[in-house]
Amino acid sequence: MSNSKDAVRKVLDQVKADNRTSLTAPEGKLVCDAYGIPVPKEGVAKSAGEAGKMASSMGFPVVMKIVSPDILHKTEAGGVIVGLKTAEDAEKAYETILSNAKKYKSDAKIEGVQVQQMLAGGTEVIVGSITDGSFGKLVAFGLGGVLVEVLKDITFRLAPATKEDALSMLDGIQAHEILKGVRGGEPVNRTALADVIVKVSQLVTDFPEIVELDLNPVFATAKSAIAADVRIVVDFAYKPKPKPRPTEEIVAAMSRIMQPKAVAVVGASAEDGKIGNSVMKNLINGGYKGDIYPIHPKAAEILGYKAYKSVKDVPGVIDTAVFAIPAKFVAAALTECGEKKIPGAVLIPSGFAEAGAPELQAEIVEVGKKYDIRLMGPNIYGFYYTPANLCATFCTAYDVKGHAALSSQSGGIGMAIIGFSRSAKMGVSAIVGLGNKSDIDEDDLLAFFEQDPNTNLIAQHCEDLKDGRAFAEAAKRVSKKKPVVVLKAGRTSAGAKAASSHTGALAGNDKIYEDVLAQSGVIRARSLRQLLEFARGVPVLPTPKGENVLIITGAGGSGVLLSDSCVDNGLSLMSMPPDLDAAFRKFIPPFGAAGNPVDITGGEPPITYVNTVKLGLSDERIHSLILGYWHTIVTPPMVFARNMVEVKKEMEAKGFVKPIVASLAGDVEVEEAAEYLYQNGIPAYAYSTELPVEVLGAKYKWARGAGLL
Repeated sequence: MSNSKDAVRKVLDQVKADNRTSLTAPEGKLVCDAYGIPVPKEGVAKSAGEAGKMASSMGFPVVMKIVSPDILHKTEAGGVIVGLKTAEDAEKAYETILSNAKKYKSDAKIEGVQVQQMLAGGTEVIVGSITDGSFGKLVAFGLGGVLVEVLKDITFRLAPATKEDALSMLDGIQAHEILKGVRGGEPVNRTALADVIVKVSQLVTDFPEIVELDLNPVFATAKSAIAADVRIVVDFAYKPKPKPRPTEEIVAAMSRIMQPKAVAVVGASAEDGKIGNSVMKNLINGGYKGDIYPIHPKAAEILGYKAYKSVKDVPGVIDTAVFAIPAKFVAAALTECGEKKIPGAVLIPSGFAEAGAPELQAEIVEVGKKYDIRLMGPNIYGFYYTPANLCATFCTAYDVKGHAALSSQSGGIGMAIIGFSRSAKMGVSAIVGLGNKSDIDEDDLLAFFEQDPNTNLIAQHCEDLKDGRAFAEAAKRVSKKKPVVVLKAGRTSAGAKAASSHTGALAGNDKIYEDVLAQSGVIRARSLRQLLEFARGVPVLPTPKGENVLIITGAGGSGVLLSDSCVDNGLSLMSMPPDLDAAFRKFIPPFGAAGNPVDITGGEPPITYVNTVKLGLSDERIHSLILGYWHTIVTPPMVFARNMVEVKKEMEAKGFVKPIVASLAGDVEVEEAAEYLYQNGIPAYAYSTELPVEVLGAKYKWARGAGLL
């Protein structure tokens, strides 16, 4: 590889010496040649015989053009002939071009005739690369021509891309069917196309100064993929983001913040209504068992705890300091924490970058770096870590323990998480506010929760990712073990600055997030409600063993809507084998619809639900069940709910463990039934055919990404 790197370096050094920001077409060709990116073959012939040989070795058709510094308008001079199909044609064309050129300008200096491979047919696609502020180098793929600009049908991956990434890109555009050959057209060579994508991604990784690259169009045929036009833009001042800290280092610091043996409250107060008072009360009422040190300039004690003027006066070790003082005093108090060797600070105060005071934020970041203090915030509600009974927040104490760790960039969304968790009795291991993310961000949390035995799902609300690449790398690793759910706010902002290349202009910010999150195995939530429902439901469901989903419903209308939801959520409805169809028919009335959905009809007694669900759970070909319940006098809601829980337990005892979700249509009593089902491991929703299927779809998305299916 070093020779190819040297060749590219030589070209780029020349561009830099000339103070240019882009490469010429011949320079672009040299760069492509160095990395084995196919471009049209070409050469300069000095005789008719040589032209014939050259054309034959390239493969026909070819185009021939006069090469002369004295002839600028080649076509006008009769110096271009296209579509030559044999060696003989090429030899004749050589003579014709030469005589035309002499007629046009008798004293022209002629260096020869260029012979160039002509690209024809196939599908025109675009392969490119852009540099994103958060994710760094990305490779892009889409259909070429005007379609790509109208439909914005383009897909992105982090560079360098693997061959699997590249192949997934070919299926990642809406128009992917065109590549398979439609209406008698031939399919493209997927391997050749994927190879171009991989090489482009490697090139921009090796040379970060290449900030934009366009191969447009690339002619993709059944044989090859060749770039007809190359455009490369450079910025020699570009610096990639520094490498994130090593994971062990992150975990060591985060563990002392999340599981501290001693906490200092800077700005503790005995006065009701003060934030420093709420923080103290929550630490105490939340049941935290470690040492609590109130820090206050004058008080001797606060809420029964001995107070200190400064953290430096505290005799013992302090693991984390929670700040509840105005923004302008934070830097000085943080410096004292540094001198006391406190590894973590939770910065509740607002009035920093979010309020037009970036200099105050820059100052605390410098103090943090100087003393190696990890900073959470500023401008946050604090955080909860329930296994340690730690409520380091001004909100309210929270004690419903469980295994979901949630974080939010916004305080308001944090409050929604707390309220929903309490209302839905959803246990959490942690709820964390990240605010301005002056230091600690989503990837730090991922590293901690990855190894935290108390957490089995991580759900994060974010408005931006400070270092998207670091996040993607962490998420890719973590999502193999635990589901990672992300709600990215600001989906619809124009986001991306206008760029000069096609690929750049198409990089609507959200499409990059969409593709990179998918590449990293992340489950993307489309709404706050979905984030919360996924956090609650995904851990409740067992991992499915295969893709076959079966719907059993008492209401035909629910069956149709549930089927639609399956399609919307990427689930595959099992096609029913004849023997299984016959088995189900034994339990349902003759006018019930067989096939999938299994429609047992409305007037059925509880035993019909029991028998059909038992059959669905016991047949190994079925991998998960969606139940559509209809409230009737014959089968009241709680009767249905108790029966389903009983059947589930009975079948589990026999080794049949499958995900089951339920949609309940009926009067208000279905709410209690749905709650009972949920508390017993069946995510169930009253009045919705979408939510239960979305939760099941999220579980499938995670299982596929983690390679468990």
